[in-house]
Amino acid sequence: MPIGVVCIPKTIDNDLPWVERSFGFAAADTAIVAAHDEARGHYNGIGLVKLMGRHSGYIAAHATLANNDVNFCLVPEVPFQLDGEAGLLRALFHRLHEKHHAVIVVAEGAGQSLLDFQSEPARDRSGNVRLKDIGVFLQGQIERHLAAFGIESTLKYIDPSYTIRSLPANSVDAEFCLVLGQHAVHAGLTGRTNMAVGYWNRHFTHIPLPIVVAESRQLNPNGEVWQRVLESTGQPVRMLDHPI
Repeated sequence: MPIGVVCIPKTIDNDLPWVERSFGFAAADTAIVAAHDEARGHYNGIGLVKLMGRHSGYIAAHATLANNDVNFCLVPEVPFQLDGEAGLLRALFHRLHEKHHAVIVVAEGAGQSLLDFQSEPARDRSGNVRLKDIGVFLQGQIERHLAAFGIESTLKYIDPSYTIRSLPANSVDAEFCLVLGQHAVHAGLTGRTNMAVGYWNRHFTHIPLPIVVAESRQLNPNGEVWQRVLESTGQPVRMLDHPI
């Protein structure tokens, strides 16, 4: 049948190549505010928030920039270690020593190399690797590390992923979706197919589907966004003893 296939960018991870913005991409500032309040409510309190982002740390990074209470932002594009002089645990130790509370934001795909893959990783029906839970892993590692040094602490772990994704669209996203839909209809009526409506440099564009699905767009560890994250959090530039 002569049916045109015209798609619109719907991924909360905001990781499509040649697409600056996808709808559903939202900052999780409410969860971070809650984590900060919980952390400040206890001596050596820690708020740990896990956000979506399998291969790209855009949600974690922009949520961090939207809330300057985050002290550590962990994303898939920037490897880190737990132990050692440059590791996360040592940096967290110093943070608690100085301020007696801390907030950590971690993307779901961050630190996967730290988890034990004893066998071939499981995959979902689409062929994607089922990620290990970095949030639960960090919670256990942090609690054990601090207890080993006799440091009393309280860690509150918050995973708001599907709560955020299930929220109604805000006014900005609602308008954006309307325009995407209008451009999709216009493209289909002109006979176009096998394409997606994108948004690039403040213009709506037509992108062939093979290009859209060829790879995942990732945060640049040397780019402006990540540099602003480092300035906002004050976290170490590199939490590795040796470069990878």
